[in-house]
Order: sequence, then structure tokens, then C-alpha cells
Amino acid sequence: GNKERLVPLGEEAVYWLETYLEHGRPWLLNGVSIDVLFPSQRAQQMTRQTFWHRIKHYAVLAGIDSEKLSPHVLRHAFATHLLNHGADLRVVQMLLGHSDLSTTQIYTHVATERLRQLHQQHHPRA
Repeated sequence: GNKERLVPLGEEAVYWLETYLEHGRPWLLNGVSIDVLFPSQRAQQMTRQTFWHRIKHYAVLAGIDSEKLSPHVLRHAFATHLLNHGADLRVVQMLLGHSDLSTTQIYTHVATERLRQLHQQHHPRA
């Protein structure tokens, strides 16, 4: 939807974003002024479809099976990684922009399975 989201960035992401803003974005815009962080090749706001196709394109370049990758898969992986590493469910809810916590709880089944695996692997009486 059109919800505003908080996007935390680590040091490496900040470095690459600054590099893009200094070099990549001006090249893409070719003098056009637009208030969009990641413009399309025509210096316009990128559509969802364009973003999806770019994800697929870069997946292929990285040697990743593009049939198994989508923005939703990346979003699901983001939530799952956060939960698997101890993030609070409410924080994940906020980062994903879910208005209802039950929507976020869908991701907890993966985290629960990961907890079972870790318990089996590391607990002496498992």
C-alpha cells in the first residue's frame, strides 16, 4: 500500500546509498529533476512491475534462480531473519508496516521451527 515505512540502514548500506546518490542517480536522471530515490530509466517514479523486473534481473546476474525470487520472498526473508535473531514481534510488525499483529504472526512459524532446530542441536538433553 501507500504506507510510510521506517527503513533502518547499516553502515555498509549507507555507504552504497551515498555512492549511488553521488554517482548512479545523477547518471540515471541525466539532468532531470525528480523527487524519487530510485527512478526508472525514463527518470520517472518506478512502478511495482519495474521494481519486480529489476529484482529478477539482478537475481540472474547474481546466479540466483529468479523463479524463486520476488519482492515478497525478500520481505518474508527479512521478517524471518529478524525473528530468528531475536527481534521483538512488534518491531517486525512496525518494520513491515502491518496494522494488525496477527498478520505479522504468520512469520513466527518459521522462527518457531528454527528454535526447535537450535534446541535439538545445542541442548544436551534434547
